[in-house]
Amino acid sequence: MDTTQHARSPLVWLPVGVVAVGAVSAPAGGGAVLAVVAAVAATAVYWAVMRWVARRPVPELAGRGAGREALTGGAIGLGFVLVSVLVITLFGGYSFTWSRGFSALVPVVAVAIGAAVTEELLFRGLALQALEALFGSRVALAVTACLFGGLHLANPGATLWSSVAIAVEAGVLLGAAFLWRRTIWFVAGLHFAWNAAEGLLGIPVSGHPSEGVLTAHVSGPEWLTGGGFGLEASVVPVVVSLLIAAAMLRRARR
Repeated sequence: MDTTQHARSPLVWLPVGVVAVGAVSAPAGGGAVLAVVAAVAATAVYWAVMRWVARRPVPELAGRGAGREALTGGAIGLGFVLVSVLVITLFGGYSFTWSRGFSALVPVVAVAIGAAVTEELLFRGLALQALEALFGSRVALAVTACLFGGLHLANPGATLWSSVAIAVEAGVLLGAAFLWRRTIWFVAGLHFAWNAAEGLLGIPVSGHPSEGVLTAHVSGPEWLTGGGFGLEASVVPVVVSLLIAAAMLRRARR
């Protein structure tokens, strides 16, 4: 195998990409400005790794149609959260009061952008595509979903159940979204709208407390509400996400 062929192997560009993108993504949790800067830097580094190390085009970052894909993904992510929250509210698990007003809008949105872009580049852009090239789509989807859920065990208030729930509702759903649309913009839009909606509603985002436009008040069993960990630990979004993911995977196969 010559040097060029060796570089094109996922066994090379995956670890290089994870280290490089992970390094510039580190500031994403440091506040609104740093979150956006990290998202831009991570996108640039990802593009460079794919072009110069993997030596392949980067259609998943194509500019044409990027806005449409991001908005469509965002609409699905927003709908997913609102439907899940509505079901829990109807069963008495959530109630809401006005909180900080719109002063919370910019920081919540900025942090959600940073998390969505950097995590999608790492998990769906790098890991899923590398594993898919090596082992096929099913293995790639299963492994990246398990990794995504497992890494959230380090979050505040995490449990084995919350990690399993995130593996299913986020890992499977976002993986299915990428396999369907094959664009980072779509999955990042979905991921962004999910996190931003939770944050603005005052619901903890994967264990991290949110100071949003509203304050969420939780009552009832944790299997319904997710307790202090937030919506992701509720059984409701697990069911809703599986329905959406199944539809996406059917479309991907076509």
